[in-house]
Amino acid sequence: MIATSRDASGSGHVVVIELQREQRRNALDLELCHAIRAAVDAAVDEGARAIVVTGRGSAFCSGADLGGVYGPDFLEALYGMLHHLTRVPVPLVAAVNGPAIGAGTQLAMACDLRVADETASFAVPTARNGLAVDAWTIRTLGDLAGVGRARRLMLAAESLGRDEALACGLADRAGTVDDAIAWAHEIAAFAPLTLAHNKLVLNGTTADDAAIEKSFADVWASDDVQEAALARSERRAPVFRGR
Repeated sequence: MIATSRDASGSGHVVVIELQREQRRNALDLELCHAIRAAVDAAVDEGARAIVVTGRGSAFCSGADLGGVYGPDFLEALYGMLHHLTRVPVPLVAAVNGPAIGAGTQLAMACDLRVADETASFAVPTARNGLAVDAWTIRTLGDLAGVGRARRLMLAAESLGRDEALACGLADRAGTVDDAIAWAHEIAAFAPLTLAHNKLVLNGTTADDAAIEKSFADVWASDDVQEAALARSERRAPVFRGR
């Protein structure tokens, strides 16, 4: 249902999580929601500095599994997983390798950055199936894609192709899964505490002022600040250790 691998082509700090329900176009069910959350937590615990999320086959994620059972357990698992991804202290890169529909668009938005290949598309067609998404989804869609495009997706049940998603900011880069992994390696070389602080502030709706102030102080008190200064004086790239 899910595969996790540590990409060894660079620093070894990048973990790739691949959704593997190809027969259902990687649609999310209760088990897969739990598996994604567990895989991300395991990657963080094992020292990952960047995580790539993608789908096997021709779809990133086709949404919630319409053959499954909707109810409180599924909704708790889905939204618990999505909101949890916004809080983990490691950048997540979605490699959108095909359609990201409904919960697939939500999963892509819960990641911090999105790399879209030429087959990528985004849609949240709840108006067609009588369902609803939470306020975080609609507001985040508006923040990323702009309110006008969010209205088209949410009220007219339209979809955005790769080029339009890139133009409006819903997608950040054009590229393949390999391109997303390469970008993740670049990010993994940056200062981990700084990345965690920046993500905390960017997703500030889930963080209180005290947590942000502590994160800020931790960055300035870290050994990585000293390492950056030393690297500048020695005219070399810094080697950050996240402490």
